[in-house]
Amino acid sequence: MPRATNNVASRKRRKKILKNARGYWGGKSKLLKTAKESVDKALLYAYRDRRRKKRDFRSLWIARINAAVRPHGLSYSRFMHLLKTKDVELNRKVLADLAVSDPAAFGKLIEQVSS
Repeated sequence: MPRATNNVASRKRRKKILKNARGYWGGKSKLLKTAKESVDKALLYAYRDRRRKKRDFRSLWIARINAAVRPHGLSYSRFMHLLKTKDVELNRKVLADLAVSDPAAFGKLIEQVSS
């Protein structure tokens, strides 16, 4: 009995890898083994960095809030503590956006919290 290789499935598997490797330089987009390694690594980076992006944005928001409250004589941690004690429920994303886009309103928020 002849050996069955299931050409349809194996060709589909190879095509899928090479399709994902399009745009890579040299053999990484042409040769199956190197393309597979590159695609696997790229998928790993994508998975990792979807989580990393959340950390990066949070640190950016904290830096922006800190820079906005310093001229008012407060530190970031002191400002966040005052917000918590006054029951102001604004998250860091909204606070950072307010600090950048509307500094006057952010100043009023600081006055309201620190009084």
